[in-house]
Amino acid sequence: MAAAALLAAGIVVGPVAAPAVADDSIRAAQWHLDAMHAPEMWKVSKGEGVTVAVIDGGFKLDHPDLVGQFLPGKDFSGSSGGVGSYSDGHGTMMASLIAGTGKSRGGNGAYGLAPNAKILPLKIDNGSVGTAVTADFLDQIGQAVTYAVDQGAKVISISQGVSSVTALPGDVVKLSRILAAARARGALVVSSVGNSAKSGNLVEYPGALPNVVGVGAVDRNGTVTEESETGPQVALVAPGQDTISACTAPSGYCTGHGTSDATALASASAALVWAVHKDWTANQVLRVLINTAGRPNGGDKRTDDAGWGAVRPRVALTDPGDPGPADVSPLPADAATPSASVSASAPVSSAPSPAGSPTDAAVGAPPVQPKADVPSGSSSSVPIVAGVVAGLVLVAGAVFVVVRRRR
Repeated sequence: MAAAALLAAGIVVGPVAAPAVADDSIRAAQWHLDAMHAPEMWKVSKGEGVTVAVIDGGFKLDHPDLVGQFLPGKDFSGSSGGVGSYSDGHGTMMASLIAGTGKSRGGNGAYGLAPNAKILPLKIDNGSVGTAVTADFLDQIGQAVTYAVDQGAKVISISQGVSSVTALPGDVVKLSRILAAARARGALVVSSVGNSAKSGNLVEYPGALPNVVGVGAVDRNGTVTEESETGPQVALVAPGQDTISACTAPSGYCTGHGTSDATALASASAALVWAVHKDWTANQVLRVLINTAGRPNGGDKRTDDAGWGAVRPRVALTDPGDPGPADVSPLPADAATPSASVSASAPVSSAPSPAGSPTDAAVGAPPVQPKADVPSGSSSSVPIVAGVVAGLVLVAGAVFVVVRRRR
């Protein structure tokens, strides 16, 4: 009944990460760091001096792996408690994947890809605080983006999204203008494209808007995951399956999957490059990430499932090539983003294609894998579903609503 109600309202709730209890080092289980040659990259860059704004539903500011990584943030959600309050661990996970220090467990905790970057935590009502339905989701994202630019954030990471069939056109146009202004002021906005490739593949915002780097997900073999959405909005892909990060579970760590995780890692990749090339613009950082990406099927063209390929910051750092003009975007206007009026689904690939591994060699199974307390993306999402159904009873089924999607 709950699923039917959600479907009727055009609402899809994304997967929820599973709490994990580790038998061994959390760091040893973070396969994506080894696949991306993090220890080698960290000899050159750890993202120092770069601020990454993370727009999400709240953060555990005192997690041992994140203490000292947060700058003073701001709460745009209208809820009580500020940025340090949360009802799930999604925002904490994204911050951890970007800038975790691994300080807990004697230095064997969860590391981020850019452990010396700083996180600007910006809280929005992503529907995880009991209502699950909010009419100003995109407006809050817009406010947070503007604030992040004002605070000097170089990278703005948004692992959130709303289906185009529920987003009001006026709200989409307003956010699109804000994103254009952010890009003009030098910020690089990175956003997830969504996890509904197998259930409609509906375009999502802000991931499909102009001036946004849309990110999809690949597994440890460099293959686009079945859930990762496809279409012209996909610019890059990054690891987004079986990721391990700090969270709010009793164990302190969670396994996760989805384009949310991939977005955090793509954002961290940009921070790594920008820390070394401080005089580069957002266009140049992005162009180098695109030019050094692992190409789909070894080709030289983008595809709708993998974009220009898997981010490879190690290559971007060691052999960046020509960053190109500072004031020209590498995202073609006719290929990057559907217009604000688009509400139809993007074409669905019949079979996910190899994106080019995020590493230079095949990636095997990770070392000791933390044991999940519950299956990822299943029973953990039940409270969210209940909240949505309760909201639908109040607003009536025929009303268009805007709802967050953790991606």
